[in-house]
Amino acid sequence: MSDFRLLYPMFALFVLTAIVLVILFRSRVSAVRLGAVSAKYFRIYQGEAEPEAAAKASRHFSNLFEAPTLFYAACLAAMVTHDGSLMLLILAWAYVAARVVHALIHLGGNRLRHRIKAYFSGWIVLGGMWLQIAWHAYNLP
Repeated sequence: MSDFRLLYPMFALFVLTAIVLVILFRSRVSAVRLGAVSAKYFRIYQGEAEPEAAAKASRHFSNLFEAPTLFYAACLAAMVTHDGSLMLLILAWAYVAARVVHALIHLGGNRLRHRIKAYFSGWIVLGGMWLQIAWHAYNLP
């Protein structure tokens, strides 16, 4: 299996990040248009309370630059070590799926109990990816 198949789940996570960016932008524009917050607030993010929808989208967008950076690094490490295993590809897609579920929960009803499960399932999968990569690297000739 080609090492570069990991580019597909990496691209899918990029697309999720772009979608959340659009949601964030639209929620902020809507908040200003509805008078829930002034445009001035977004200059330094002080002086007013950001509406919940915009705050959720903002927090989720930031979150996509936290743990997912370890996902991107894992995929790149796998490519460098030529770990093109099916197991790693399955784990990579599982991570993307966990992040999509987490986004749907967080940006939707935001039920904390469900969100925590989706978030930590992503961490478990990410840990599995790194264990697979380490195992593969250790067994290199």
